[in-house]
Amino acid sequence: MKVFIGKYSKWWGPYQIANLLQKVGVSEDRCDKLGDWLADTQLSTFCEWTDSKRNHTIKVRIDDYDTWSMDSTLAYIILPMLKQLKETMNGAPNVDDEDVPKELRSTSSFFGDNENEYHFDLYDEWDIDDNWHDRWGWVMGEMIWAFSQVNGDWEGKYHKEDGDKKPVIDTTGLKAHNKRMQNGFRLFGKYYQNLWD
Repeated sequence: MKVFIGKYSKWWGPYQIANLLQKVGVSEDRCDKLGDWLADTQLSTFCEWTDSKRNHTIKVRIDDYDTWSMDSTLAYIILPMLKQLKETMNGAPNVDDEDVPKELRSTSSFFGDNENEYHFDLYDEWDIDDNWHDRWGWVMGEMIWAFSQVNGDWEGKYHKEDGDKKPVIDTTGLKAHNKRMQNGFRLFGKYYQNLWD
């Protein structure tokens, strides 16, 4: 496998061109006014046309052996990307309450002893609760954990030998571990379109 994905091209439009004048001492306010004026000229159309001709370089070559164990191959790529995204995340999408532990749910701090009694007025559409970013962090953590298990010997820790050197399998632990991995992969699929920064 060989993958090359070049940088995204930088957008150059009327405002970016006008802002270059700040380097020679023109004030930001004057540059903004010039940008407003340039935006109503053919320069704006020219900038859009020029940008449409620029290509984002993407080259991908897949070899036969890359798909022999594709889940393993993809995990090597996905895991470091998820880790970097979690480190640099500047925001968080809406995460459904059923995907996180009870203490992180949007309603967890608003219900009293009786879950039918609210302790808050409903948020308007732009408000977020105290756990908004924590929910996304938890989901990211579960995805990272699941992909970190793919290329390790996670099953080995559930296989032991008893005193007579007979194999003993901790099926309860094995099933719980696998269930958590499957949930991490499910979350990856569900929130796939939110994996951007």
